[in-house]
Amino acid sequence: MMKVYFAPNSRAVRTVWLLEEIGQPYELERFTLGQKEMRGPEYARINPNGRVPTLIDGDVTISESTAIAQYIGARYAPELTPGPEAANFAMYLQWLHYAEGMIMPPINNYVVETILLPPDRRNEDNAKRALKLLNRTLGAAEAHMEGRDFMAGDFTVADTITGHAVMMSRRLGADFGNCPNLTAYADRLEARPAFKAAESA
Repeated sequence: MMKVYFAPNSRAVRTVWLLEEIGQPYELERFTLGQKEMRGPEYARINPNGRVPTLIDGDVTISESTAIAQYIGARYAPELTPGPEAANFAMYLQWLHYAEGMIMPPINNYVVETILLPPDRRNEDNAKRALKLLNRTLGAAEAHMEGRDFMAGDFTVADTITGHAVMMSRRLGADFGNCPNLTAYADRLEARPAFKAAESA
């Protein structure tokens, strides 16, 4: 059985969500974000960066959330993974990688400046700049989602990655006032039973 090293409210939710979508059994090794064991020697042997998720599947260990999603899709969920022959292949790749390339960097900066740093070290200008950039990256996704229910047409692995980033953006206070497509999209994803199961894991 696969093992997922997991913490709530982290990118590890993406991995569990995908496994729930395809009905693949898994075992959770739970942390809380910031838990000292994540930086300890035992977990460092599995993931030297001390981050989650990490997936162990037999003799495979992999620890980047989008790479994990690609791996699971290729090995266990071809129905959610368009191949090179598919008309939506390029679109699928674009939106599979959009989260980590475009949405998550400003999210990371915003979270550091508003949550992780102690109040006396936070920089309001940096936080505003990160939120402005986040809203701009969401604008491209909003335009893309016009007339679509999911990122690449049908529901695919890309929705568990960039869709998750969209939902996290909304929860962090990104401006969804001019994003009716992303608002409907986030609502659609949050209603999925597999996502609800991952959030409550």
